[in-house]
Amino acid sequence: MGVKYTHQAITTEQQIDILKERGLLIADVEHAINVLDSISYFRLAGYWRHLEADHAMRQFKKGSCFDEIIDLYAFDKQLRTLLFTAIQTIEISVRTKIIKHFALEFGAFWFMEKDFAANETRFELNLAVIRKEVSRSHDDFIMEHFRKYSEPDLPPVWKTLEVISMGTLSKLYANFLDATAKHSVAREFGLNHHKFLRSWLECLAVLRNCCAHHSRISNRVFPVKPKMPSQMPNTWIENFSFREQTLYPQLCYVVYWLNSISPDNTFVARFKQLLIDHPSVKPHFFGFPYNWEKEPLWR
Repeated sequence: MGVKYTHQAITTEQQIDILKERGLLIADVEHAINVLDSISYFRLAGYWRHLEADHAMRQFKKGSCFDEIIDLYAFDKQLRTLLFTAIQTIEISVRTKIIKHFALEFGAFWFMEKDFAANETRFELNLAVIRKEVSRSHDDFIMEHFRKYSEPDLPPVWKTLEVISMGTLSKLYANFLDATAKHSVAREFGLNHHKFLRSWLECLAVLRNCCAHHSRISNRVFPVKPKMPSQMPNTWIENFSFREQTLYPQLCYVVYWLNSISPDNTFVARFKQLLIDHPSVKPHFFGFPYNWEKEPLWR
C-alpha cells in the first residue's frame, strides 16, 4: 500500500533554494524566478534529469547550471514546432493515400463493414471511436453532410477520415484485412511492406500527441519503437547502433517519410541549425549515434 502524500505547495523562491541545495548553479536568481513563474517546476524537471548524478537523492552533477536547462527547454520547444509542421504534411498525405487506394476498390463505407477487418473485436472498437469523433466534429463538410443525408449514419470515407484522430487512423489501417491495398499505400512512401507503415503510423500518433500537448520530446523514452528496415528504396541510414526508444529513430522515420512526400523539404537543414543555435544541447542525450551527420539521410 502506498504512502499518503503530505507535501504542501511552496513558493517559487523556495523552489530555487531547493535546486541550489541540490547543487544546481543559478547565476541569475531573479531570472530563474521569472522562468519558474512561467514554466512550472515539474514541467522543467524533465529537462534536468540528465544532469542529476543521483536520481534518488536528486543531486546535480558538479558544474550543472540553470542556463543549460533553459537552453534545452528552448531547443525542445522549437523542435516540437518543427516536428509538428512535418507531421502535418505526413498526416494529410497518409489520409489522402488511404482514401485513394481503399475507396476506389472497397467502396465509400469500407470502414463500416466488418468483412474488411482482420479482427472483429478491434473493428467494433474502432467504429465506436469513429462515431464518437465524427459526432464531435464541427467541420462545415461534416455538418452539411448530416443536414442533407441520414443514411448511412456516417459520412463516406473521404469525409470521415479527415476528422478522425491520427491514433484512430493508425488502428484502422492496422486492422484492414487486404494486404495488397495496404502495400499500395506503403509503397507511396517508399516502404517495401505495410508492416513498416503500420509501425510508423503507430509511432507518429504518439509523437504527434507529444507535440500537440507540449510534452518533452528531446530526452524522452518513447513507449513505442518504430520498425527500422535495414534497407530502403530511398536514401536511408546505415548505422543502426542506437537506442530504440530514443528520439533519434523517431526523427529518422519522420525525415524519410517527409522526403518521400516533399523531396525539397528543409527539415534536416533546420534541425541542424537548431543545434547550432543551442550549442549546449548534445544530440547523444536523445540517442543520436556517433557521426550521425555522415548518415546518408542526414547529409
